[in-house]
Amino acid sequence: MFVDKVQVSLKAGDGGNGAVSFRQEKFVDRGGPDGGDGGKGGDIILVASRNQNTLAAFRYKKLHKAGSGEPGGKRRRHGKNGSDLEIAVPVGTVVTTTDGKLLADMVDDGQKAVVLKGGIGGFGNAHFVSSTRQAPRVAEKGEAGQSAEAVLELKMLADVGLVGLPNAGKSTLLSVVSNAKPEIANYPFTTLHPNLGVVDIDNKDSLLFADIPGLIEGASQGKGLGVEFLRHLERTSVLIHLIDAYSEDVAKDHKTIMKELAAYKIDLSGRPQIVTLTKTEGVDKKQLDQQLKQLQKITARGTQVLAISSVSGHGVKELLREVQKMVNAARKKTAKKVRSELPVIGLKEDENAWRVQKHKDRFIVSGKKIERFAARTDFDDFHGVARLRDILHKMGIMRELHRQGVEAGQKIYIGNPVIGSLEY
Repeated sequence: MFVDKVQVSLKAGDGGNGAVSFRQEKFVDRGGPDGGDGGKGGDIILVASRNQNTLAAFRYKKLHKAGSGEPGGKRRRHGKNGSDLEIAVPVGTVVTTTDGKLLADMVDDGQKAVVLKGGIGGFGNAHFVSSTRQAPRVAEKGEAGQSAEAVLELKMLADVGLVGLPNAGKSTLLSVVSNAKPEIANYPFTTLHPNLGVVDIDNKDSLLFADIPGLIEGASQGKGLGVEFLRHLERTSVLIHLIDAYSEDVAKDHKTIMKELAAYKIDLSGRPQIVTLTKTEGVDKKQLDQQLKQLQKITARGTQVLAISSVSGHGVKELLREVQKMVNAARKKTAKKVRSELPVIGLKEDENAWRVQKHKDRFIVSGKKIERFAARTDFDDFHGVARLRDILHKMGIMRELHRQGVEAGQKIYIGNPVIGSLEY
């Protein structure tokens, strides 16, 4: 079964909690704290594999979770790190969040990408020993691993895309110029999923062709099959626009396809293309010349209009050679664009930055660093809250709270959404 778009839940492993422990052995007086740190949670790692050609494996398994870190132990024993979860996806898979944020674009075989990071393990009480604090009873909670509702979308990495109305001869052409074996029959919608084929040109070069299901008028509004697979044309350099020479109105057929390409979420109508009349075997030469002139009048300036017969082979080699030239030109243009792009240097967010906001009688403290400390604090533990209070003093947050008029006994909320609270 061919599946090219799925939604899954990804969850990196949580960090293990630190331990509160004191060394207690015979003949060892006041052995001191020996609670170990928690282990790190496992990451979610995607691996691009050319051995995968569909996302069907994700259709029934929606939750993918990495291992969590184990808690620290006595005698400064560090908790075991959680195991990473490697997920194989087809080459060409794009991973985004449900709100459209790009997590990874898997374009090379063997490429690996860490899309979600596991939580850091909490420190045990042995970590907090100092000359003035010789018996700390505080330990940190492990950080939660990152999680996301992710959309996996397969976009085939083809050089050339075949487009046209149903039964325009796309699959027949692919079967003639490559070793692909698409289903071919004399009725519409014989192609139910995209087909790929490697095409050798003059035994020198090879191109990857993609044949998608035929488009019909109104496809951009969900009619027919082809619009669901237009994503596979997003990466193509050149389109071959096939039109049946036995059509009653070749100009109307051309306009229908161009309209649907333009209505797609990414306008594909401006993509370099060759308009090709197919099934020309048996067509009267006068009629064929008239159709070619008709198409030349309505196509964009510089667009080639050719006539071929996949069955007899007439014009097929010439078509492939022209396609090769256009693909090479597109590749050079892309390479030049990549070389000319300058690196973007932006200002990094200051992790130590924080701010205090007053909403009526509520004081909310936010900031990357202080929120991380709060997430690792057990607010039910007196010693943990006391340590967080010390951090607020050292960072100058307590002074700002006092300046904004906080009074004794009022609640201070940390994080938005709130991670925890404590009294001033």
